[in-house]
Amino acid sequence: MTASEEDEKWMAYALQLADKAAERGEVPVGAVVVRDGEILGEGWNQPISGHDPCAHAEIIALRDAAANVANYRLVDATLYVTIEPCTMCAGAIVHSRVKRLVFGATEPKAGAIVSNGQVLDQPWMNYRVEYLGGVMAENCSGCISAFFQRRREEKKAAKRAKQQAERAGGE
Repeated sequence: MTASEEDEKWMAYALQLADKAAERGEVPVGAVVVRDGEILGEGWNQPISGHDPCAHAEIIALRDAAANVANYRLVDATLYVTIEPCTMCAGAIVHSRVKRLVFGATEPKAGAIVSNGQVLDQPWMNYRVEYLGGVMAENCSGCISAFFQRRREEKKAAKRAKQQAERAGGE
């Protein structure tokens, strides 16, 4: 299997994890930590259900991997995530000593790898993480877009139902 085939295999898995987030009403982001072809840890967005602003997919996956290997350093591991990590997650990636980050879609508003800040490229970072973006980007972006489209439609439907109920009550 080529490196790009390997990257696509694990990104497809991360997309399955993103679906778990969407099923729970969370923004659909999935992440998996892999070393030597083996899953060390995985996660999906859980800040809403976990009442935890730090429960991003990347953080959950890094915590899971660290617990599974009994070490907070994840040397030689690759983190696959469906969307470009934010500043918080970029910091956690550096501290975990993940060797490589592979992400799907860029995140123009909060992405901190290539979209804003380029955190991993800053000279003050004490560890260098290799990174590659754009793996299965259309699939990853489509997952997020479909989620927010559904959410907007649900809000519109709820608003219409409320207006109809108010009109029916006023007659």
